[in-house]
Amino acid sequence: MGLKGAIVDVEVDVRNTGLPNFDIVGLPDAAVREARERVVFALRNSGFEFPQHRVVVNLAPADLRKEGSMYDLPLALGILHSSGQVVIKEADNLLCLGELSLDGQLRRVNGVLTMAISARQEGFSRLLVPWGNYQEATLVEGLEVYAFLHLQDVIAYLKGATVPQPESLDPSREPEDYHYDFAHIKGQVGAKRALEVAAAGGHNLLMVGSPGAGKTLLARSLSTILPQLSFAEMLQITQIHSVAGLLPSRDALIRERPFRSPHHSISSAGLVGGGSVPRPGEISLAHYGVLFLDELPEFRRDILELLRQPLEDRLVTISRVHASYTFPAGFMLVASMNPCPCGYLGDAVRSCTCSVTEVRRYRRRISGPLLDRIDIQIDIPRLSYEELAASGSEELSATIRQRVDQARHRQRERLGADACNAQMPGREVRTICRLNAPARALMRASFEQLHLTARAHDRILKVARTIADLEGSEDITPHHLAEAISYRNLDHSSVAS
Repeated sequence: MGLKGAIVDVEVDVRNTGLPNFDIVGLPDAAVREARERVVFALRNSGFEFPQHRVVVNLAPADLRKEGSMYDLPLALGILHSSGQVVIKEADNLLCLGELSLDGQLRRVNGVLTMAISARQEGFSRLLVPWGNYQEATLVEGLEVYAFLHLQDVIAYLKGATVPQPESLDPSREPEDYHYDFAHIKGQVGAKRALEVAAAGGHNLLMVGSPGAGKTLLARSLSTILPQLSFAEMLQITQIHSVAGLLPSRDALIRERPFRSPHHSISSAGLVGGGSVPRPGEISLAHYGVLFLDELPEFRRDILELLRQPLEDRLVTISRVHASYTFPAGFMLVASMNPCPCGYLGDAVRSCTCSVTEVRRYRRRISGPLLDRIDIQIDIPRLSYEELAASGSEELSATIRQRVDQARHRQRERLGADACNAQMPGREVRTICRLNAPARALMRASFEQLHLTARAHDRILKVARTIADLEGSEDITPHHLAEAISYRNLDHSSVAS
């Protein structure tokens, strides 16, 4: 249920009364009802008999809707025990799950990490899972995990035999090298500086530039300068991807910050999560990472408006008739757009063919409240041939990450936990982001000239605080504030027109 697990008791009764029948009750969905056929043939193909009696299975609690194929294994074990074919001893504090194939093999299921965490919290000491789910289940401490390839292996274990187990996961292994690096980006000094500020403070970012200026490459490189994930963060990201069925089979622990780039045709359920039984959307899959929306105005406006609440609360709640599901959504929003419909407004080489009305209509696809929540808005200029052909070495992402780590460390000491400046509560902005007299005069002039909202005012202060943290300064000086104001390009009348 979202990122929380619910324990389900599979009760099986086999009676030699009435006609042979196999019923499953307890609000099962189609996948659970189809378990009848899988279990029948899995038992027969594993050397057992399916009882030719009345078999009734109750999935308790009966008011909780059951979905998925994870109930196959406990169904099979309950039938074998109730029919007297197998005597299961020492089953206390034992929880099992898994999908059965027709020949009795166990197939991996989704969400096992969440189930393992819930099993430990509910007092279970042992967990039986399919072979393919072993590594993610062993990420939970205090729980004995056993993995099996076949139903016969499970029966052998329950009878006391020793069954070989797969290798355990090594959580300390370093992530693989990144495919992108700031050293690969030619020129764009101003843009790289803005991305460094965004990474240091966790700020949302919008890039405006002509086609081919390098906006996508810049966005994909951002995750390489973000701080390394802690194990707790890796565990939560892995949990989300496990529930969504997107966990890679080669490594059950996600060690790198996610980078999600959905197409502009995405639905609301695909972006924020949903479905009859809600699953995480792109904003949750980007938790602790980057959500990149390329060609931002091409997204439907009602889809973009759904981002407003998650950007503030860093979580999303999906309500259904029978329950509400909450998913984390602590992502950095990075978006890109062209300056106009044809893409060449302000370009140094090609001329724009759009009218002022067309440009304004294009810009209005993004609402003011959403723009207010994007801290940094920058222009990405077209590179000249000299900049592209320059042979000078660019700064490595690892070097920039060191400065970002130092700035984040200062923010943790100031705000506590893993918070950064972008998440600074409004009540603390006035005390942490205090300005001296010259800086206040600059802020007042900018506020009146750019017609800023109260939210934009606070976000400028947060960005200025991040710039000061990158320099190791305790005070926000006018040049810190001036740089922060320069990152509000879409608030300038020259751009808005």
